[in-house]
Amino acid sequence: MNGAQSVDDQLAESFKQLVLKRPIEKITIKEITSLAGVIRPTFYNHFQDKYELLEWIIRRDLVAPISSMIGKSRSDAALEMLFSGVQKEADFYTRARRLEGQNSFESIVLKCIEDVLKVAINGRKANEGILATLSLDNLVRYYAKSMSMILLNWIDDGMKRSPEEMVRLYCFVRDHSFEDVLKELED
Repeated sequence: MNGAQSVDDQLAESFKQLVLKRPIEKITIKEITSLAGVIRPTFYNHFQDKYELLEWIIRRDLVAPISSMIGKSRSDAALEMLFSGVQKEADFYTRARRLEGQNSFESIVLKCIEDVLKVAINGRKANEGILATLSLDNLVRYYAKSMSMILLNWIDDGMKRSPEEMVRLYCFVRDHSFEDVLKELED
């Protein structure tokens, strides 16, 4: 691995290479560290386990580039960047998507998106109206679940649609009530 890379980056790149060959559940820390050219204890100085490493990769590659855009009238561009980032490494994310159970890919993605939305909503409050009766945490969870569901379904479907089209689909669902959809289906 490149000496100019941080240890975190080396471990991440090693992990990504291994994910392309084997299911995440079968990858060992020893394999990750050997490929990265570091000793096993080094891994544990940086990450608790391979699932935390996967979360770090998602945060570094997908979430960090869009974090400053969310909540600043650039959410659609951020979503497009998110979809494009996944598409850029389609093989890795398609294989990572297969991770199920306690540390599922789905739960990691949901947590990462929730965290970004919490930062965007931080310091804001609803003093009156319907939003004042909602918990901001519930609101964040609702939008995070809808964003992650669209993303995960797209991965499951083989990423056949373009990132731009996925943003249009998400925006349609986000901007229309269920009644609006029913009316459109009747026409």
